[in-house]
Amino acid sequence: MKIRTLLSIVLLLAAGCAFSAATSVVPKTAPAKSLIVVEGVQMIKRHTRANPQRNVKGGIVEKESPINLSNVALVCKNCGKHTRIKHQVLGDDRRVRICKKCGSTIE
Repeated sequence: MKIRTLLSIVLLLAAGCAFSAATSVVPKTAPAKSLIVVEGVQMIKRHTRANPQRNVKGGIVEKESPINLSNVALVCKNCGKHTRIKHQVLGDDRRVRICKKCGSTIE
């Protein structure tokens, strides 16, 4: 999985969608299922029962739902474009991720 947490991504959804071409941050990933949670996108409303033992208030809670990994692309911090990633081994046997468009390292 090439998308990691706390990286900047762009959504590659249909043009009519409310979130198309929106840049956001990934707070959580689930690589086994190829799902990621994107901040502020795919908000769902969950009806929660109050639980006084766990200090949980009841009511309607909004939270982010995961989306498929194929609907996002990584944004390079250097060139600002969405890009693919290539891996390269440096002279000191370090493996780094590199932007395919501008050639800068991605961390």
